[in-house]
Amino acid sequence: MPAFAIAALLLLVSVLPARAADRIDRQALVTRHSPHLTAPDPWAPLSVGNGRFCFTADVTGLQTFADHYRANGIGLETQARWAWHEDPNPHGYKLADANKAYTAHGKTVDYPTRMDVPAAAWLRENPHPQPLGQLAIAYTHRDGKPLALADVGAIDQRLDLWRGVLTSAYTIDGERVVVTTAVDPERDTLAVRIESTLLARGLAVRFALPRGYVGGIKQNPPLDWSQPASHTTTIVTRTADTLVLAHARDGYRYGAALRASMPVTIATPAPHTFELRPKSGQVLEFTLAYAPDKPAPDAADVFARSAAHWPAFWRSGGAVDFSGSTDPRAAELERRVVLSQYLTAIQAGGDFPPQESGLTTSTWYGKHHTEMIWWHTAHFALWGRPAYLARALDWFRATLPAARAVAAARGLQGARWPKMTSPQGRESPGGNPLIVWNQPHPIHLAELLYRAAPTPATLQRYRDLVFATADAMASMLAWDDRNKRWVLGPPLWIAQEIHDPAASMNPAYELSYWSTALDIAQAWRTRLGLPRNSDWDEKRRHLSALPVKDGKYVALESVPDTWDDVASRQDHPSFLMALGQLPGAGVDRAVMDRTLDAVLAQWDWKAKIWGWDYPMIAMTAARLGRPETAVDVLMKTGVPNNGYTAAGHNPNTDLPVYLPGNGALLAAVAMMAGGWDGAPAGAAPGFPHGGKWVVRAEGLMPLP
Repeated sequence: MPAFAIAALLLLVSVLPARAADRIDRQALVTRHSPHLTAPDPWAPLSVGNGRFCFTADVTGLQTFADHYRANGIGLETQARWAWHEDPNPHGYKLADANKAYTAHGKTVDYPTRMDVPAAAWLRENPHPQPLGQLAIAYTHRDGKPLALADVGAIDQRLDLWRGVLTSAYTIDGERVVVTTAVDPERDTLAVRIESTLLARGLAVRFALPRGYVGGIKQNPPLDWSQPASHTTTIVTRTADTLVLAHARDGYRYGAALRASMPVTIATPAPHTFELRPKSGQVLEFTLAYAPDKPAPDAADVFARSAAHWPAFWRSGGAVDFSGSTDPRAAELERRVVLSQYLTAIQAGGDFPPQESGLTTSTWYGKHHTEMIWWHTAHFALWGRPAYLARALDWFRATLPAARAVAAARGLQGARWPKMTSPQGRESPGGNPLIVWNQPHPIHLAELLYRAAPTPATLQRYRDLVFATADAMASMLAWDDRNKRWVLGPPLWIAQEIHDPAASMNPAYELSYWSTALDIAQAWRTRLGLPRNSDWDEKRRHLSALPVKDGKYVALESVPDTWDDVASRQDHPSFLMALGQLPGAGVDRAVMDRTLDAVLAQWDWKAKIWGWDYPMIAMTAARLGRPETAVDVLMKTGVPNNGYTAAGHNPNTDLPVYLPGNGALLAAVAMMAGGWDGAPAGAAPGFPHGGKWVVRAEGLMPLP
């Protein structure tokens, strides 16, 4: 062997151990942020789930004190993204019943924006999620008093993120109780194991099936335990260790099966309510499966499958470790990142994209908001777990016919995506149909999937979605003959949701997104060997410029008063996204730099700002080469909606659970640590390099 080859081999051998040693210890990274509670915290109930199905527990490991938690923080529910109920519609309400005519650019189009007609409320509220059964500890003291939260002592509750197992230890009447719970990663099945001497003294598990939610409440509705005669719970099978139930209301039916690992007694103390206890011994172990037509695993199998799934999850994709940093905010940011990965994985992996509160509580009647799909799911691709994003885009592919129908009804080509949607893709009335920044998201997200897997199969899978979406975008533009340009709107409701939709035209962020998405769609045509679309090229070439006033970007051209009127400096500073979430089509970096300074100094942070705004602004600062600003905004204190609970939730005003905040945080950190196209050379280009931040990252995909 030549001497240079021997030297090269020796160098390689010497480097390999160092590289292996430098890899992030993912188990240590994850486990140091596993939640540990020693007292009740209604803002930090802990959840186990698989992305489609989720169970949220209090400090007893079950849902024993649901009323207290809901009244003082976050409610305790069991949800599945497939469980939906619809009230009867005897009047045959349809979306056209809420139509209002808008005239612009010489044509009149109907949009279902009316809320002053009877159809509007029904169409917004239906369908809505059907909450599943609730599990609780049932125990009566010797003096006849029922168990109270104050009776639960010596609390030691731990959510093992590495294994996906929740262990809740505590005492009742001086006796130790240990409850262990986990969810099967593939089946919508919960496993529960209870160990206590109190099982021989009357302690039981109560399983109660609610009617649904209290109707007419948009955000965080309570479970409805009224009108027991209005729904049915039928015992299908009952044996020494099994109880199979069928629950029905207004034609919607779901099944539930309790299967114990030992003989049990089952009492029925009230309608729709069952109490389970072992016939003997100090252990009660069972599974609760919501697919009883399939063979359910036993509890030990569920625990084993969870313990195998979660290490594989954490070892896959990306990781970011801040443990060598001296900035006092680093440990908290690392905690938020780890918990956000867990919370989004257990709540945002279903066949229908998530509602903003995931599978913890119900918001906006459980509907998915398509303008939030980027913040819900883009991070999955950036963190090297694109399969979660692919599930969401599969829903868009499946509902493409519904989006085509919306486009046709509005005189558009291609597919126009509704904003607030049912699982079937039906739009909800109100201002929602006028929002347009949801429209480019499927194209941008498909591009992230292509970057993760740049194959012909990816192109074929999403080509129709990309092209139909781009066709609608092109046809949504109107020609301004006076200025020889294409304009966007009116009517439209821009991302900064404080402007009159009937008059809004040429919002800065949306114009940049139109350019970006049309460019991506053309790139897909080229990759597929197709000619460029001349209509897209024409409209992209002559699209209006981003509106500027006094050297700064403004929200929209039609009312350019962003920096003149404090009332226009509320809600999302959406124009920043043109160079942040997006790569900056049409952006002058000097103008954007001044605009960012103006936002930091003059924005009304108190009036109405959301949890995803802080990461979004941090992304803009990072692209502008201002990493210190990026971190300062990401970790900004003394402002609303930028806190994270002990469980990792990002509560927002009136929304105790707000997943877009978690998803945006992950997108921003992935970008700051993993880079973006055109980022400065070197590691973690979005973090400060003065020595206080030591960022080790692996497995991240750069943002376009």
